[in-house]
Amino acid sequence: MLTAAAAQAKPNILRGSPSISFDIISTRVEQRRSTHGSSASVSLKQRLPLKSWDSHMHVVEPERFPVSPTAVYKPTPHTLPEALAFESRLGVENLVFVQPSVYGTDNSCLLDALRRLGPSRGRGVVVVDPATVKPETLNEWHTLGVRGLRINLQSVGKVVDKFELEETLIQHAELVRPRNWIIEIYLPLDMVPMVESILPRLGVRICIDHFGSPDLASWDDDDPTFNPYSLQGFSSLISLLRAGSTYVKMSAPYRLSKDDQMRDLQAMAREFLSVAPNRVIYATDWPHTRFSAIDISPFTECCLELCATKPGLAERLFRRNTEEMLGVDSD
Repeated sequence: MLTAAAAQAKPNILRGSPSISFDIISTRVEQRRSTHGSSASVSLKQRLPLKSWDSHMHVVEPERFPVSPTAVYKPTPHTLPEALAFESRLGVENLVFVQPSVYGTDNSCLLDALRRLGPSRGRGVVVVDPATVKPETLNEWHTLGVRGLRINLQSVGKVVDKFELEETLIQHAELVRPRNWIIEIYLPLDMVPMVESILPRLGVRICIDHFGSPDLASWDDDDPTFNPYSLQGFSSLISLLRAGSTYVKMSAPYRLSKDDQMRDLQAMAREFLSVAPNRVIYATDWPHTRFSAIDISPFTECCLELCATKPGLAERLFRRNTEEMLGVDSD
């Protein structure tokens, strides 16, 4: 049990003001910057790779686009201009709009934002009912920049068995396969073994949201080390990454880790980047729905630091992997 003084002394990498101390991470970052002379004063915005992507964010406008009557929470407005201002401050140029659970299968808000932004800077991942959506509708959305279908079990707390998950994935695969889209899946990490057994029969690429959504509550953060392979489903996620048809997003750390230094998520991230550096994706999860006082800059710093030892890895994480996954022409 931490004392009150010790708890207060612990740096919080997930929340707080931009002037927050990063403890060990910040020390390493400063050491790396000091080897490049004047780069020590370069801002985070200037250090992100050019043409970086935020591969998972949302626009929500309840007054213009009413949320679903079955929405599990009531969102506040977060408009496209607000999103662009946030991304500009961070240093990100390009956006992937992901359909939030509160809109169900009504993608009107997302499509409106994507239409206004344009396909040169934007991509979209929508939610559909595969039994009713029409091919011509999907083709029209493709011209706007939609490149994926999302299956969201975690946000609504839906639990399915292997048979139901297989049927759902097969139905979505039939829609994405001819368009070379992805299936994006938000589900608990302990369900990933089911995905591992099904994926070879689908013939499509998938992307797993938010580090695979692990349950990290049982880890005692007084223990200095964290073994991600102790998590049920992590070995399956690594096997999927090795197989070559799966991407994973490093995003939404505040939804997952209770450790102020994110040692658990860092351990997971190192494994991702080690086994599949071309299929790991950075994202902010803006506007951090159901959370408040989130500053994503420390997490972004952490992602840069994790890439520091391998030339070109930061550009992979922040740009190239997203472009390859979602069919963006790279220069």
